[in-house]
Amino acid sequence: MTIQQAFQIALQHHQAGQLAAAEALCRQILAVEPGQVDSLHLLGVIAAQTGRSDLAVDLIGRAIALKPHDPEALSNLGNALRDRGDLDEAISAYRQAIGLKPDFSQAHHNLGLTLKDKGQLDEAIAASRQAIVLSPDFSLAYINLGNALHDKGQLDEAISAFRQAIDVKPDLPEAYSNLGNALYYKGQLDEAIAACRQALVLRSDFPEARSNLGNALRDKGQVDEAISAYRQAIDLKPGFPDAHSNLGVALFDKGQLDEAIAAHRQAIALKPNFPAAHFALALALLAQGDFIRGWEEYEWRWQLREGGPSPRNFPQPHWDGSPLHGRTILLHAEQGFGDTFQFIRYAPLVAQRGGRVIVECQPGFGALLASVAGTAQIVTCGEPLPAFDVHCPLMSLPWAFGTQLETIPADVPYLRTDATKVARWQERLARESTSPGPTEPLRSELLKVGLVWAGGSRPQQLNANRIDRRRSMHLSQFAPLAEVPGVMFVSLQKGGPAEQALTPPRGLRLLDWTAELQDFSDTAALVESLDLIISVDTAVAHLAGALGKPVWVINRFDSCWRWLRDRVDTPWYPTMRLFRQARPGDWGPVMELVAGALREASTSQPRHSSNAKKDDSLS
Repeated sequence: MTIQQAFQIALQHHQAGQLAAAEALCRQILAVEPGQVDSLHLLGVIAAQTGRSDLAVDLIGRAIALKPHDPEALSNLGNALRDRGDLDEAISAYRQAIGLKPDFSQAHHNLGLTLKDKGQLDEAIAASRQAIVLSPDFSLAYINLGNALHDKGQLDEAISAFRQAIDVKPDLPEAYSNLGNALYYKGQLDEAIAACRQALVLRSDFPEARSNLGNALRDKGQVDEAISAYRQAIDLKPGFPDAHSNLGVALFDKGQLDEAIAAHRQAIALKPNFPAAHFALALALLAQGDFIRGWEEYEWRWQLREGGPSPRNFPQPHWDGSPLHGRTILLHAEQGFGDTFQFIRYAPLVAQRGGRVIVECQPGFGALLASVAGTAQIVTCGEPLPAFDVHCPLMSLPWAFGTQLETIPADVPYLRTDATKVARWQERLARESTSPGPTEPLRSELLKVGLVWAGGSRPQQLNANRIDRRRSMHLSQFAPLAEVPGVMFVSLQKGGPAEQALTPPRGLRLLDWTAELQDFSDTAALVESLDLIISVDTAVAHLAGALGKPVWVINRFDSCWRWLRDRVDTPWYPTMRLFRQARPGDWGPVMELVAGALREASTSQPRHSSNAKKDDSLS
C-alpha cells in the first residue's frame, strides 16, 4: 500500500466517523513519512474534534509550515485556536484562508462565529451574510447570522434568519431551538414554545432546546413546567451551566430561594466567569435578605452581555466607602428611574464621609434631586462633567456602606417638593372638590388617590421589557376600585398606557393632568398634594415612598428582590404597603384586596382637604 492509498483509507475512516481508526492510520503514515502534510492536517482535525485543541494547533501548524497556502488548513487552524480560546489568532487564521480563497464560504462562516464570540457583532453579521451569498443553502450560516442579530437586539431580523435556515433544511433542530429563543425574547411565547417543541421532535435529547422551552414556559407563567424542562436539560447535560442558572431563575420565581441559590451556585461552579448566574444569585440573596453577600454578587451586573448597565470606565477610581477627606465624588445614575429615587437616599451619608457630592442623573430629575441633603451639584446625563476625584454608581452605594437589613437608611422624606408647585396643585384639587357628585358627599371630603397602572417599556432592553410585561396592568383591571365610594382618582400614568385614561372603567372618575407634568418635580408636587398613591412597581411608587407619602404597590408574583419575600411592608420605605399576586399573572384577587383596603381607608380615615397634613395610617 502506498502512502497516498493509506491516507485515502484514513480519510474514509474519518468521513465515516471512525476517528480512532483514522488517527491510528495517520500515525502509521507519519511514522514512515514524518512530513506527510495531509496526514498531519487530518490528525490535527481529529485532535480538535476530540477536544485536544493544543495538539490540534501544533499538528495543523506543522502542516501549514509545510504547505503555507492551504486555505482549508488555515480555516481548521482557526477552529482549533477558537476552541482553545485564542480568538484573535483564530480570526487572523480565517482571514488568511479567505485571502487565499475568497469564495471559501466555510471560512467566512467560521470567521462570523468567532467574531460573534468576540462581541464584534456587525463584523460577524457581515461575515455570515458573505457565507450565505457564496452558499445560499448554507443552513448553519443562517443560524449564526440569526444568533448575531439576536445579540444585537434585532429580533425580527434574527427570526427571519432562523426561518430561512429552516426553509433550507427543515429537519435542523438547532434552527427551531434558536428560533424559539428569539421568539421568546420577542414576547411571542406560544410560537416560541411551538418552535422549541418542534426542535425536540427532531431531537429529543437536545438540552439547549429543553432549556429554551423552559424559558418560554416560565414567561408564560407555567413555572412548574419550566422547572421540569430545565431539569430534563440538566439530566441530558449535567455540565450545562445555562440550564442550572435558568432553573435558579424559575425557582426564584416560585419563591424557593434556597433552591434557587443552590442552582446558581452550581452554574457558577461549572462556569466561574458566568455574569448572568452571578447576577441572578445576587437577586436571590438580596430577596432573602442576605445583603452582605448579595451586594458583592450584584457588582457582576457590569459584565452582563444583556440587560446590564454600561460601565463608565472613568479613569478616576471607584469609591469603596472609605473616608473622602474633602475629595469630590461623582454619584451617577445607572439604571431605571425608580432606582435613582431609591438609592439617592445615600447622598447625605456620602457627604457625611467628608465628600463634596456631585450627582449625575437622568433628564427631568435635576430640580427634585437638588433638594436632597448633601448634594453640592446636579448634572444631567450628557452634560459635561465637572472635575471629580472618585466615583460611585448609585446602586453600588449599599455595597460601599455595607448595608444590611437593619441598617437601611430609611428616614423619609429625603426628597423635597417645590412649595409653589404644590400650592398650585392643591388649588386645582380644591376646585374639583367644590361640587357634589350624584351619590357622593362634597368632593372636598373625598380621599384623593393617584393611580399608576403600567411601567415603562424598554424595547431595547429585552430582559427589562419581559419584566415590564409581568408587572404592568391595563387600567380596566382597576375596575374594582370604581365601586369604592368617597374617592377621587387622579392619573399619574405617563407614556403609551396613559391613553387608557380616556376610557376608564365604568364608574371610575379619573382626573388626568399628566400632560402638564413636564418633569419629576411636577409629578412630585402632584403626589405631595394627594392622600394616597396606588401604583404598580414603577418609578412613581419609589417617588411617593421617598416623599414619605402613603403608597400601595401592586406587585407581581415574582416580585423584585428589593421587596424581599412574604412581606406586606418594606424596610426601604416606611409608608409603603405591598399587595402581591398569589399566583403569577392573576391580578383579580390582588385588586379585590386593594379595593377592600381602599374602602376601609375611605370610610375609617378622617376626611380632609387636599392641603391638610397626610394621614400616615393609610400606609
